[in-house]
Amino acid sequence: MNEATHIKPLTAMRFYAAMWVVLFHYWPKLAVAGGTPAFVERGYLGVELFFVLSGFILCHVYLPAAERGGFKYGSFLWARIARVYPLHLATLLGVGVLAIGATVAGFSIDSAILSWQSLPANLLMLHAWGLAPEAGWNHPSWSISAEWFAYLSFPLFAWVALKVKSRPFAAFAGAGALLAVLYAVFPLFAGHTLTSATIAWGALRIVPCFALGCAAYLVWKADVLRDKAQAVGLSALLIAAIAAMAAFGAHDTPLVLTFGALMVSLASLTSTGSKAMTSRIGVYLGEISYAVYMVCVPWKLLFVNAASKLLGVSEQMPLWLWAVFIVSVVPLAAAAHHLVERPARTALKTFADRRRAAAPKFA
Repeated sequence: MNEATHIKPLTAMRFYAAMWVVLFHYWPKLAVAGGTPAFVERGYLGVELFFVLSGFILCHVYLPAAERGGFKYGSFLWARIARVYPLHLATLLGVGVLAIGATVAGFSIDSAILSWQSLPANLLMLHAWGLAPEAGWNHPSWSISAEWFAYLSFPLFAWVALKVKSRPFAAFAGAGALLAVLYAVFPLFAGHTLTSATIAWGALRIVPCFALGCAAYLVWKADVLRDKAQAVGLSALLIAAIAAMAAFGAHDTPLVLTFGALMVSLASLTSTGSKAMTSRIGVYLGEISYAVYMVCVPWKLLFVNAASKLLGVSEQMPLWLWAVFIVSVVPLAAAAHHLVERPARTALKTFADRRRAAAPKFA
């Protein structure tokens, strides 16, 4: 994303979404009395925040070209593959190596991790479409499979967004209604909430969130927030409201709907000229957030088993060790970002550029 299209507060927010998911996965390994705080228990909603962000950003980057008739589906999909697939493949292989090594070394691992029947779906990013028999390998990557579903469907989302472009608030209300209805009806058939779906219904889980993100983009483009102070105040209020609702056990529906409103206010920080949430370190952490999300479970597998074997601690760690556990995921993610994610993305984009340049030109 170039500087003209880069909305830095949204990039920074990605890191907080990723760390919310990390807390959700890591908290059970902390030896602490009193159980898990409600805010941490809702950490699975960090994925919903990513999904809403994804709909907003993809509309921001690609909807103008779609409106002009210049949207190139093949180039779009290749750019999306370059963005998500290299690290997905690297972490999948990494989990395989760790699991095999742990088994040889006598560590205890979940037998489903090395689910060979689920491997083809994982490799093809189809494991959130009900095509993987077990939640194996790098389990958080189910959401990348869901994202792939949204990428393949993006022309439909873009077509709808352009149809309702002149009525942004109606579009937001419609997306909100779709989300509310799905969240209410899905448990009647599946026996669990849509926000807890992974490999069986993950492709459906992204749909209302992605649509909400697209609608939030339309509201933002309507220039509803023109005052810098109002954008800052509303952003702070919405973040506080999300934290409070999560802490006090609000239903998933109002929480996720608030994510949509937050996209509008955070993007308005940029459009009104505010520097809030644009610090270099905050934006950088947002840039490595995908790596944070993708390495958190492999690191959990390695760290917990190593701590048990080398330090003799139980799976519930003392606070000091747990703090090392959770903080260390950030430099590990930075390494994955710089050694795998960025160079592989650049290489794939360069390859595509060379192919286009070498293609015969017809008058």
